[in-house]
Amino acid sequence: MRAPVTEMGNEPTPTQLRLAFSLHGVRVLLVEDESDCREVLAAGLQQYGATVRAVGSAREALVALKDPHVPHVLVSDIALPGEDGYALIRQVRGLAADQGGDIPAIALTAYARDADEAAARGAGFQFHLSKPADIETLAHAIAGALGRRPR
Repeated sequence: MRAPVTEMGNEPTPTQLRLAFSLHGVRVLLVEDESDCREVLAAGLQQYGATVRAVGSAREALVALKDPHVPHVLVSDIALPGEDGYALIRQVRGLAADQGGDIPAIALTAYARDADEAAARGAGFQFHLSKPADIETLAHAIAGALGRRPR
């Protein structure tokens, strides 16, 4: 299958193809304690059209879930200060559905062994991505978590 052609008649660059995939209208709650990583991930997801609320701890994530605009998807690191990502997702799963209790959740973590993935899923995450994950992979995982397909 031939790649789509841009207005100028040239084939699109990888960046143009990547950005043709949209997360427009998707609210993401991103939980990452490393500020540089948090900023890069948030900016990258915003390029895909997502609205990102980025926080640095499980406690902040639980406060963010009380916002009237409950996020559509949760992306969380596992190794967080204070309560870790496992404790966070267990608390989230204890919430009512309208408070985010059934939110699709992605563990984005350096814990990359099969046992780590099983632990994340057992705690309540539906998806597990190993760090470092590129923005495109994360964007596709978010879309998949929401049942969306690339255009």
